[in-house]
Amino acid sequence: MSRRVFITGASSGIGAALARAYAADGATLGLLGRRREALQALADDLPGEHLVLVADVADANSLQQAAVEFNDRFGLPDIVIANAGVSSGTLSEERSDLLAFERIVQINLLGMAATFQPFIRDMRRARHGQLVGISSVAGVRGLPGAGAYSASKAAASRYLESLRVELRGSGVKVMEIRPGYIRTPMTDGNPYRMPFILDADEAARRFLRAIDSGCARATIPWQMAIVARALACVPCWLYDRLAIRAGRKPRGLLK
Repeated sequence: MSRRVFITGASSGIGAALARAYAADGATLGLLGRRREALQALADDLPGEHLVLVADVADANSLQQAAVEFNDRFGLPDIVIANAGVSSGTLSEERSDLLAFERIVQINLLGMAATFQPFIRDMRRARHGQLVGISSVAGVRGLPGAGAYSASKAAASRYLESLRVELRGSGVKVMEIRPGYIRTPMTDGNPYRMPFILDADEAARRFLRAIDSGCARATIPWQMAIVARALACVPCWLYDRLAIRAGRKPRGLLK
């Protein structure tokens, strides 16, 4: 029997790459995003039967409806991937950036919880299922000029850890994938060097292997795991001196 996989943020970038990888593996997909035309074009290009679901993860009610539609069509998913995310350069001193802060946290953190919530009770009853959240290496330490993005991803990491413990022993697995740089529309505007950057399709193949392994957390690519561990150990006085020279994502480009 083919696996049933529900993916948010599926219209482009990592989400679309995950859809291609899972479809090639024979999975039946729920493709959720805000852009119907892009989702439909993706679904038409994939082998197998898939469901296009137009919703914004910032709207919990629309996610509830999408979950019901998927369950009615295909049954309870085996894997739910909360992939939807946005990024932008932000500065706390700029009042206009508060809207970007709000949107980033709403999608990257609250949207993850809203994605999982409609499925958890039924997964508990079935004692089966896997919830996968996409965080980021950017959540390991605060990046200058990206306070909203770093904070949202750090919070997502702690949320996933809490959820993993809550569901321990229930038959429902929770996994965090912590990517480094992936070549997507989100990184296209970055005006700085991005070490160990991966193409989205290659990253998706590695994500699938990590998800299938059943581990609690995977940092991809592996080189960024070393970077993340090193950054976590750097004392604040040294980190501040190093990070102040880091490149900054442009403001006002919420993607």
